[in-house]
Amino acid sequence: MIPIGITPAGSWVLQADEPDRMVIADGRLPAVDVAGTALTLWLDPAGPDLMVSAPGQVPEVLGSVDVVFPVLHGPWGEDGTIQGLLELAGVPYVGSGVFASAAAMDKGWMKRLFQAAGLTVAPYQVVTDREWTNGRSQTLSDLGRLGLPVFVKPARAGSSLGISRVSSASELEAAIETARKHDPRVIVEAAVVDAREIECGVLVAPDGSAEASCCAEIRVGAGHEFYDFAAKYLDDAAELIVPAELSEATAARVQEVAVAAFEALGCEGLARVDVFVRADGEVIVNEVNTMPGFTPISMYPRMWAASGIAYPELVARLLDDALRRGVGLR
Repeated sequence: MIPIGITPAGSWVLQADEPDRMVIADGRLPAVDVAGTALTLWLDPAGPDLMVSAPGQVPEVLGSVDVVFPVLHGPWGEDGTIQGLLELAGVPYVGSGVFASAAAMDKGWMKRLFQAAGLTVAPYQVVTDREWTNGRSQTLSDLGRLGLPVFVKPARAGSSLGISRVSSASELEAAIETARKHDPRVIVEAAVVDAREIECGVLVAPDGSAEASCCAEIRVGAGHEFYDFAAKYLDDAAELIVPAELSEATAARVQEVAVAAFEALGCEGLARVDVFVRADGEVIVNEVNTMPGFTPISMYPRMWAASGIAYPELVARLLDDALRRGVGLR
């Protein structure tokens, strides 16, 4: 295994094989060591895959890459861009391809695909940069149809960055501006009140079919209105219940919807599907994460562990699936 980090500036650098460095500790997020040896991915499928490009030296071949596990979140990692790069380089990789990664990253297009597949989503409206710049007053007026409260989100961001819960119309404009700091394209969603937040993992089986894990539930503690960035990563403010306490019928319905959402986007390899479950058992799809958190204590591996697939086997299955699938049209 060769651990590679990508710096905020986009440089690829070799990292020390020290997993403990990548753990969140005392509220501090891990960071890539920018002093690592610079690397270049060779884009000729017939040539060497990784080149060391130290300053002032002729690039040297580091080695050939069998498969990449792109454990990356957000733009330029989970949105189809790096998947496209790996396709050009002819390197197999874990997870969804270019289209599914891009579609799942854009919450507006994702919801359109869910609706086209007959899945239930909460009412929403996308606010483009042009609409906001040229018709702010009309846009704010149109958003009134969603009622209150609403969630305002960057359409193509991850880890709950830039998200606001809006309970008053007077807060809406500022919330959109906050989201626009992360993405000029914003989505405003009607809140699904009095519903439980349930997650389900999807994994591609050796025969190519999609399988669903047991379900899990997120319960956010006091001090957080929703499962925001701090609750996810810094404050340990959320309780993760695996498996979720659901009736057999409701759990089966969530699993059915999870696989349907996975298929609606054309996902591959793995995904975590987040849904809302109302008291009457109705399941509303929130989103699909094509590369969910993947530490041993993250929700996705925990759901599969509770379903009988331990972490090492889960990693092996994903690597095998990537190698079996290869690159190119499929």
